[in-house]
Formats: sequence, C-alpha cells, structure tokens
Amino acid sequence: MTAPETVVHRDKEQMARDTAARLITKITEAQAARGGASVVLTGGRNGNGLLAALADAPGREAVDWSRVDLWWGDERFLPAGDPERNDTQARKALLDSLPLDAARVHPMPASDGPHGEDVEAAAAAYAEELATAAGSGGRGPVPVFDVLLLGVGPDTHVASLFPELSASRETERTVVGVHHAPKPPPVRISMTLPAIRTAREVWLLAAGEDKARAVTTVLSDGIGEIQAPAAGAYGSERTLWLLDESAAADLPR
Repeated sequence: MTAPETVVHRDKEQMARDTAARLITKITEAQAARGGASVVLTGGRNGNGLLAALADAPGREAVDWSRVDLWWGDERFLPAGDPERNDTQARKALLDSLPLDAARVHPMPASDGPHGEDVEAAAAAYAEELATAAGSGGRGPVPVFDVLLLGVGPDTHVASLFPELSASRETERTVVGVHHAPKPPPVRISMTLPAIRTAREVWLLAAGEDKARAVTTVLSDGIGEIQAPAAGAYGSERTLWLLDESAAADLPR
C-alpha cells in the first residue's frame, strides 16, 4: 500500500488544468519508457472536467494518442449512446477529437449489447477483456495501468463501489455488476478494489464543498474501505489525491 499524497489547487478549474498537464506528462513518460500508455478514465463532474481541460491543453499534441489504451473504472448500465453513460460523456468531452486507435478504446458493455440486461454477464465479459489485454505481462488478470483516475463521491464511493455494498468487499473478481446503487441508475458495472490496486498510479479527484467530509473521512479519520471505499483505492507506486481548496478545507494544515 502506498501512502497517499495530496495536492491542493485554488479551485476546480485550476485542478482540472493542472491535472490535465500532469496526465499528459505521465502518458508521454510511459510512451517513452514502454512504447505505449494505459489509462483508466472516470466519469462524474470532476472526471469530465478533466477531459474538457485536456481537450483545451496545448500540450496534448505531445501525446501519440494512437498508442494509448483507454479503459473505464465503472459505467452506468444503460443502452449504448445514452447521454448518462460515462463513455458517451467522455467521447463528447474529448475522445471524438483525438486520433485514437479504436481497437485500444475499451468501453464497458451496454445494456442493449450482446449480454442484454444481464449485468453480471456484461461484467464478466469486461473482466475477460482485461485479462486478454494483460496477457503474460500483467500483474494478474488485468493490464498494468499507468494511471487510474477516480472521482470521490460525497459518501466516499469510488468507481461504482459504494459504502456497505457487496461490490466494495470483493476480493477476487476484477469487475462486478453492481445492484441497488444509492444514486441512479441503480445497476452499474465497476472495477473492484483488487483491480484498481494493480495500477502504477491511482489519482483520486475531489472538488467542491460537498466532498470535504469524504476527503477528511479517508485522509484524517482512518476509516476502513468497507465504510469508505476510497480508503481502499491506492496504486502500487503512487496514490495521489488531487483536491481543490473547498474539498481540502477540513484537512489539518
């Protein structure tokens, strides 16, 4: 387990811009070292804000986007193209404007896909896709992600791992179907904490006054991952909490 580092920005806009620049640097470093880069995207207002900032970042031209693998940490189990799906929002904010290799973009299955409304089968299919990509060089059944992005919810959820739900307690599977999520839609697909922890770096994004309690709960109160899933999200090499001043307001100075 890597100890969390915190970086506090003036506001959410500055956080998005600085994180975009940080991500560009990390991707180019990974490509220089290994030929490609693997990133796990997150949805929500902070995840989408980051993608919008990345779309406007002048440094994005330094990245060879055809050598970037993109995955998602979770998804709302809705029909393909639904405006509430994370991949739909990501394409609109950024991905449609990039010269990506379509074969290296890995959205989670939709509810009108080959598995129909069977979310467990859809989750298993995504786990199999991760395992295939991992091959013999992965740390277990998932690829070695360079950066895995997570938004932190006011209740300390990350991805679609909510406090007290069984998905937050999963110890073996890499992807699970989530039922009865406390925020709509109730059915989702999510990577699990064991999958998240294989990433070289895990970046947790939190901005706004409504995130302050969650940030303090995890970083100061020492609560466990069952009650606060964000507490169980960390990278193998680095864990970075990227905050604005409002979200960090209750942390000890």
